[in-house]
Amino acid sequence: MTWMVYGANGYTARLIAELAVVRGELPVLAGRSREKVEQVAAMMGLEHRVFGLRDARTHLEDIDAVVNCAGPFSQTYAEMVDACLESRTHYLDITGEIDVFEAISERHLDARKAGVVLLPGAGFDVVPTDCVAAMLKEALPTATHLDLAFVVGGGASAGTTKTSVEAAAVGGRIRVNGELRSVRIGHRRRTAHFRSGPREVGSIPWGDVSTAYRSTGIPNITTFTAVPGVLGQLQQFFAPVLRMSYVQNVAKAVAEKVKGPDEHKRANTRAEVFGEAWDANNKVECAITTPNGYSLTADAVVRAVGRIGDVAPGSHTPSSAFGADFVRELDGVVVGEPRFS
Repeated sequence: MTWMVYGANGYTARLIAELAVVRGELPVLAGRSREKVEQVAAMMGLEHRVFGLRDARTHLEDIDAVVNCAGPFSQTYAEMVDACLESRTHYLDITGEIDVFEAISERHLDARKAGVVLLPGAGFDVVPTDCVAAMLKEALPTATHLDLAFVVGGGASAGTTKTSVEAAAVGGRIRVNGELRSVRIGHRRRTAHFRSGPREVGSIPWGDVSTAYRSTGIPNITTFTAVPGVLGQLQQFFAPVLRMSYVQNVAKAVAEKVKGPDEHKRANTRAEVFGEAWDANNKVECAITTPNGYSLTADAVVRAVGRIGDVAPGSHTPSSAFGADFVRELDGVVVGEPRFS
């Protein structure tokens, strides 16, 4: 298979490409900045291409799958997905953006017709949480409610930070009776029973509000992480300011200076996921521990690319593409079996 990493000069893209080379893969590296892409490709001894999204179709004609790592994905997914459908190239990305998941899911029939797989969220956003959601659904098929929580260590990359800047202007999102609903960040708080112990978490907008619904059909979904209780009030107050284009541009310029965790920090930090599903009579929970989120992302993406050709065409979540046990295949993941409480 011939595959490409687009946005190859980014932090996470480099991790994906480096791991691919270690595993004997030779992805084509691509992006818009000739100087940056050439530098990365030379370091890894890989083929490279330089092009903007408007010219993507021409450069994808001989590519079987492309991994879009150019975020924020709200600004890049549409043109790349269109190019993939036209060139019949499988599409993967590492987004965690709810609206991107929603929009790509609407291209399901187009993807089936083109014989193409569309797989957004092939990294930490949202592989472990999506697989936990699918495990819980298998354990309790009648579930009507789902809570998913995670905590991560090691810090964020520039791309993740820029995406967070956009999200802060929008506020929280949950799914209620199958419909997306806007709420303030931290509108709900609860205790998540991680493998390392209980921890208080607050609600945030996370990709599973979209993907877990499509994976499981559970109509009521809330996602959580460890956030200060005051954050919701601050977000509600500052959201109008954060939505101003000038403020967004300044914040993203600052975010560009953020560096992701180095190799030592990635090796010595982990992430945890907790999920709980319930109906009127039963409740089931599951918790898993994973490597650092960026390390897991690289592992999941490289494995997903290797299996993408066996997936039925259409728009998928990680668990609908590869099954609930996909997360068990990833290096260093420890899965606690679902248990009823």
